[in-house]
Amino acid sequence: MISVLDKNFTQLNTFIQQLNPTQLLILVDENTHEFCLPILLGNLETEIPFEIIEIEAGEEMKTLETAAQLWEIMTEFNTDRKALMINLGGGVITDMGGFVASTYKRGIKFINIPTTLLGMCDASIGGKTGIDHQYLKNIIGTFAESEAIFVFPEFLQTLPFAQLRSGFAEMLKHGLIADKKHWQELKNLPELQPENIFPFIETSMKIKENVVQQDFREENIRKTLNFGHTIGHAVESLFLRNNMPILHGDAVALGMICETQLSFLQNLISAAETEEIISGIQKFFPILSIAHFNDNEIMALMRNDKKNAAGMINFSLLRSIGKCDFDVSVLPENIVSAIDFYENLG
Repeated sequence: MISVLDKNFTQLNTFIQQLNPTQLLILVDENTHEFCLPILLGNLETEIPFEIIEIEAGEEMKTLETAAQLWEIMTEFNTDRKALMINLGGGVITDMGGFVASTYKRGIKFINIPTTLLGMCDASIGGKTGIDHQYLKNIIGTFAESEAIFVFPEFLQTLPFAQLRSGFAEMLKHGLIADKKHWQELKNLPELQPENIFPFIETSMKIKENVVQQDFREENIRKTLNFGHTIGHAVESLFLRNNMPILHGDAVALGMICETQLSFLQNLISAAETEEIISGIQKFFPILSIAHFNDNEIMALMRNDKKNAAGMINFSLLRSIGKCDFDVSVLPENIVSAIDFYENLG
């Protein structure tokens, strides 16, 4: 259930009243504690006891160590199975909070209130929770649906530009894999400003929600949501390993350029659409310098991707703008060519 909140958070208050949990646990990071928690608490109308749990911001916090600390805190709070966790934050908070909630005492209920564009349009939707381990993205996790997602677009006004752009990558992806009109509307935006993006958020969320509803456990069509992520996650992991973390959306933009070129090399998509997509992404995203990573490092990380089977690296690749194939096995030399193509764009 996705609800766009009014200024009084009426939908959230009604939901909590009807659920009537024994306790509320509000998970935040230091940024959402400062900028978003006061808005939430100012509109929360409940007598149910609540606790605030804060973690540091950043992808580096998505670890087993952080999860263990959260489980210990919940135990100290005497949290029972009828408690409700409220994940107030971006993708790291919704991934981490969902994972911790879904595993504590075999699972307590949780809701997501995403505060970043990435959280709204991607991480909060679809029931995937996860943490990183040994620099492998989301290698440990669960399928666990939130009870609801509540969106307050005004939170985006508190967001640094880089974070706004990061979430925009996933919106572009939704258009590329499922909705040509959505892609074209986003591609034609004059600049990335919250007020320009507001009108398209709900459409983007519903594209992902529709795909997930068809295939919750990612056995077929849901794999199309991974377009741009096979190469993107590998590069993101390498930056993390080198203590130079980059934003997820920047990695996905890189991955979408590489995997669009890969789609072309596999004779799936036309040269004209390839050019349109790559130039459309470049309009908003700078080319990252990845020359210091060698192709073997990137390939090794891709072989650990969760979507692979029988030793093959599987991709979701574009057949045209708005149409995506999944479980596409590709020639290794084409992967290297696509990565080299990206490096030469810089």
